[in-house]
Amino acid sequence: MAYNDDAVLAKLSALNETQESIVTVAQWVMFHRRHADRTGQLWLQRLKDSGSNKRLNLVYLANEVAQQSKARHKDDFLIAFSPVIAEATATAYKGATNEVQQKLRRVVEVWRQRQIFDLGIQESIETRIDVDLDKTRSSGKRLGGSIFSSNTGSTPNELAPLVEPQQTLTKSALTAKTALTNANQDYDKLNDPAATTPTAPVHAARLNGLLKSLANAEGAVAEGIKARKALIEGLEKILGTNRAALAADEAQLSELTSRKNQTDTKKRDVEDTIMRGFNPNSTPSTPAGVGDGSPAANQSPITPAPEPDRPEVEALTPPGYPQPPATEPVPEFDLYSNNGTSHMIADQLPFQPTAGADLLSSLSTSYGVSSAASVKKRKLNDSDFPDLGGDAMDGLDADVAEMLMKDTTNSH
Repeated sequence: MAYNDDAVLAKLSALNETQESIVTVAQWVMFHRRHADRTGQLWLQRLKDSGSNKRLNLVYLANEVAQQSKARHKDDFLIAFSPVIAEATATAYKGATNEVQQKLRRVVEVWRQRQIFDLGIQESIETRIDVDLDKTRSSGKRLGGSIFSSNTGSTPNELAPLVEPQQTLTKSALTAKTALTNANQDYDKLNDPAATTPTAPVHAARLNGLLKSLANAEGAVAEGIKARKALIEGLEKILGTNRAALAADEAQLSELTSRKNQTDTKKRDVEDTIMRGFNPNSTPSTPAGVGDGSPAANQSPITPAPEPDRPEVEALTPPGYPQPPATEPVPEFDLYSNNGTSHMIADQLPFQPTAGADLLSSLSTSYGVSSAASVKKRKLNDSDFPDLGGDAMDGLDADVAEMLMKDTTNSH
């Protein structure tokens, strides 16, 4: 099908909500991308004349064409849609049901995420929806910035005056770019030396068309210059405000630096005064003059209090044992002689024997055992054993008693 206005309108009228229909029409439109400007105008006009659901399908078509153009690096339709996309989206959004509006919001959000359009165009689209159409529902209050932006913070108050001039400049620049492209193409065609010179009436009509294109481009460029001057004026105001604030910040920084240096100097002086109160060979914990009892040469005005006397500490020695009273020396005697007995030795000792000692002494006296009996062996007779009553062999085994008797006989 040849490209003309009727063909474009027929394609747009046959468009439905299925993906196949949208992709098919998008491919046909992109095939005729040299007529992108005219297609964009017809698309906008058709969108304004359609109902709510049909407008959503037309926005889907523009989304398909724009994304395919971005992927293929073909800017024809991006340039053609940029001046009209904000108006078209706002028209489709206005008066639509909540379901359709949510779908349109999703499309605009995809454009931002994939950076389909320039930032200025994207912000213009969101502003038309967020401010112009939703302010009646939110009483003119924007809650948390743009509904499409991932940044939930609102625009700073200092930059608010620049938003509108920037949007106007962006729109004017795109319009001027399109107008300049058309004007330059018409001018090159009409002034091409290789082109055949048409008849006078045709030539006059083409010249008239070129004049309109040039005038349109001239007006678009003039609007762009006006918008840019307004933006520069706003930027200069903000720049002047920031320069004044910068000078104040620098003065404050200088004052803070001076105060910090003064405080540091005072701190060093105090530390030097403290350190001069100590001897060079002593630790900081030992005041000067305390060790030798004399004041230091550069002693601190605040003299430390004298240390208290040390408490008396008792010597860690065990108490002495009581010594026996002095007595006459004990005469020497021979332990192995028979002249002395154990009780004679006991009488000459200075201390009284214990009960165990008395028992041993009585036993030794009863049996007539001398002190030398523990050293010199002697034979014992039967008379040396006391009579314990009865036979000593009573109760013993016969064999054992016989062996004892033999031993006693052999000893005698």
